[in-house]
Amino acid sequence: MTPSLQLDDNVEIRETKSLWIFGYGSLCWRPGFEYNKAVLGHIKGFSRRFWQGNDVHRGTSEKPGRVVTLVEDNDDSVVYGIAFAISGEAAISYLSQREVKLGGYDTKFATFHPSNGAPIKNVLLYVATPANSLWLGEAPLTKIASEITETRGLCGHNVEYLLRLANFMRQYCPGIEDPHLFKLEAAVLRMISERNMCIKSLMGDGRECVTFKMISSLNHQSLDNRLNYERGNNFQFTTQMSSKSLRCVRI
Repeated sequence: MTPSLQLDDNVEIRETKSLWIFGYGSLCWRPGFEYNKAVLGHIKGFSRRFWQGNDVHRGTSEKPGRVVTLVEDNDDSVVYGIAFAISGEAAISYLSQREVKLGGYDTKFATFHPSNGAPIKNVLLYVATPANSLWLGEAPLTKIASEITETRGLCGHNVEYLLRLANFMRQYCPGIEDPHLFKLEAAVLRMISERNMCIKSLMGDGRECVTFKMISSLNHQSLDNRLNYERGNNFQFTTQMSSKSLRCVRI
């Protein structure tokens, strides 16, 4: 069995000079690139929304899927995810292909607030805007849920993307409110049940999904956390992956 990826609980001042990437969607459970450190935390002034279309990874040009982007919101709004410290050009090249060329995202910078440690300024974000050709925008929750339930791309079903993200939040950010994400999850699960769809087949084999190992910088003890989705069908859909993957473009 390959080792878990490490999720650190603290950031030292000297480490804030690295280039940091904030993952708030599929990067939370399928990063696909090498990194030096991963830290749980949040950014402020944004909300996470399933408003970006996807015609490669989770849909097709005829029937695009929906993936998340960040939309600017009030100062009290927060989005939780993982900041990755990276070095070298390989990860940036990989992310530019995955997020910008194929995903339709632009880049922005924001301040990241780790669960422990000082804020990190100028963390890179990949954000979609209405200016890109894949933009689907706001829609009634039932319409978004229906589109997610009905779409599939080269990387798997759109349902998998939604449920793995919701489960990441539930596991690593317990008690954090994300109404758009969790209401959408409930609506999609309801549609899956009504249509007698097999949730296990929708989730794929999970071979490239990751399990993070919580590493405490304070007491040097580790807690191995695994993501389990146990609503409806009882099965584990997250496997482990080494941190050496730069081989495929996934979202």
